[in-house]
Amino acid sequence: MEDSSKKTSSQQVLSVSDGNTSGRRSTLKMLMGALSLVYFCNTLTGTCMKSSFTQLERRFHLSSSHVGLIDGSFEMGNLLFLAAVSHFGAKMHRPRLIGGGSLLMAAGALCTGLSHFMMGPYTYDSVIPASQNASMSSVACAGPEKDVSDWNVRAGNSTAACQKEPASNMWIYVFLGNTLRGIGETPVTPLGMSYVDDFAKAENSAFYIACLQTIALLGPVFGYLLGSYFANIYVDIGYVDMERVTISPNDARWVGAWWMGMLVSAGLLFISSLPFWFFPRSLASPEVEEPKSTMEETPDVRADSPNNNNPATKLTEIAKGFLPSLKHLLCTPVYFLLICGNTLKFNSLIGMHTFNAKYIEQQFGQSASRANFLIGVLTLPAVATGIFLGGVVMKRYKMSVLSAAQFSLVVSFLAYLLMLLKFGARCANTPVAGLTTSYNGTPGVLYGSHALFSECNSNCSCSPHHWDPVCSDSGITYVSPCLAGCLRYSGYGKHTVFHNCTCVSASHPAGSSTTVKLGQCHRAESCSGSFSSYMAVSVLSAFISSLGITPGFMVVMRCISPEFKSLALGLQTMIFRGLGGIPAPIYFGAFIDSTCLKWSVKKCGGRGACRLYDANMYSVVFLGLVSAISGVSFFFTMAVVIVLRKELRREEGALRGIELHPQASVMENPLSAKKVLGELDHGLTSVPNIVRVDGEHNACQEESSANKTTFVKISHLRSNHSD
Repeated sequence: MEDSSKKTSSQQVLSVSDGNTSGRRSTLKMLMGALSLVYFCNTLTGTCMKSSFTQLERRFHLSSSHVGLIDGSFEMGNLLFLAAVSHFGAKMHRPRLIGGGSLLMAAGALCTGLSHFMMGPYTYDSVIPASQNASMSSVACAGPEKDVSDWNVRAGNSTAACQKEPASNMWIYVFLGNTLRGIGETPVTPLGMSYVDDFAKAENSAFYIACLQTIALLGPVFGYLLGSYFANIYVDIGYVDMERVTISPNDARWVGAWWMGMLVSAGLLFISSLPFWFFPRSLASPEVEEPKSTMEETPDVRADSPNNNNPATKLTEIAKGFLPSLKHLLCTPVYFLLICGNTLKFNSLIGMHTFNAKYIEQQFGQSASRANFLIGVLTLPAVATGIFLGGVVMKRYKMSVLSAAQFSLVVSFLAYLLMLLKFGARCANTPVAGLTTSYNGTPGVLYGSHALFSECNSNCSCSPHHWDPVCSDSGITYVSPCLAGCLRYSGYGKHTVFHNCTCVSASHPAGSSTTVKLGQCHRAESCSGSFSSYMAVSVLSAFISSLGITPGFMVVMRCISPEFKSLALGLQTMIFRGLGGIPAPIYFGAFIDSTCLKWSVKKCGGRGACRLYDANMYSVVFLGLVSAISGVSFFFTMAVVIVLRKELRREEGALRGIELHPQASVMENPLSAKKVLGELDHGLTSVPNIVRVDGEHNACQEESSANKTTFVKISHLRSNHSD
């Protein structure tokens, strides 16, 4: 009878255990779906914002460095609460914190989009009457009165007639909205990743995280596509007659409907926040899926474990362990070197990601819509595929920490060598009279507003501040019809044509056309080949580099103790944001501003947005910064590999010592020891985090009470792990 009752009891316990396992797996799958949605919406919103930066420059009359400041506001908001959320959030209800963060992000995106409705209609420089009858013709160059007075106001010589536009500081609302979005994003990444890693099996954790990162990269794909679509729509669509708009999407003054993307993003973020309010605080960890009788034998589960659901946990008790935990992380050599190297990589990545679309516009003469479309369709899918395949490779070959670090180093270096080929894929400056070529057609960059004037337009009294470009049949662009010396025009709006342009006739043989049309001249045909080469190299290098992202991330995850994962990820994110996300867009923007040849001028004076860049210097500055910062980061990555090799040799010596001495030290919790030994068998963790021979220990780990150990036979642990 006793044997029968024991058997029945055992079967009941196993049945309950199987039910718990099935429920945990089902909840974990739903959690992965919810996290995937919120990661997707988060990255989509961020990309919509970045794809609109050239639109924001022109709409709010900002320089690239000011736009970089707006971009950095997201990181500023993130840093305000990142450390606290990462440390305290692991002991609180993580799913609800993620849901609340998503709501804040939705509010921030909504605030950014609504700033459009607080402004008046968009106006741009134009000397062309929008409603002129097509059959009429009048004088263009010989009517300088309006131009001269406008010139004086813009130059600041007459402030009486100048009234500050009430919408001139509306960019502050964009700044605040982006900051609020950064605050909301704080709990999403560190708590989401650590939650999955805590409750997934060790051998599946890398695959799950790779899936999340891959899906998160689908967000930028759709974000760029949305940005491309809205960039082709005029900013005041529905409020103006498009026949009166004299500019096209290729014009440096064009502003697309950037605000539509932010409103769509706000709605998606709100929807993605809803599922997290229904998830439990924690799931049953895979290593505790055993009969209750087994659990009763080991009641001394760590009180500070992330799986601990005791609601009586005091914030003050949690706070006491913050500084020791921080010291432990910073004293881990591999983690510290990875932080330094990855921070530099993050700087170059942020600079490239923020201004790549603008670089394509200025270097290759593409519209903002086309640049965003190509990045979204070609580059980002390659990155997502690379990240996913990197996780698959790591799972397939069960890479150790050292192997993962070496793999990440090799593929990153190959991608770096490919990136250097971009220096050869660039276009020459577009010929613009008075800026990149002289009025007689001699190429060369010219500086100063006096270079815009020549003998052919000396009688026109033109303003050097207007930017209303016209193109001649010879392929030379003139800054305005007045500076081209045009005497007559016909048509109206975008159909206006200028005739009898003295500067055109002065630089070309007699009998050639002296007519110019609206807009800049197109780039030379050879530039199309350079653009194709640039995109091909970008896609290939992005794919190869992304293969090492998941292995590199798992090196960070496995070089630290499990209880410090949330803090480590939060600290890493905080450093990335503080030393990369905030300064990188600003100093990249400042360097880009230094290559500007023609600035717009605000109504009340002062510099506005850049209209034309020196393409040669832009390429050197932009690609030079990216390659220089990335190159320095490899020294830290190589140092990580060297340190890991030394630790591997030390571990081999420690294992030989364990064979000679039957006692080895492990963590107090045998259940956790089983999980760690499982990770050891799969090459996912290092021995110093698990065992130590008498007299050998890590100086940093000595400071943490979490590393107190007991002694058991290693053979006993192995036998228990195999059960």
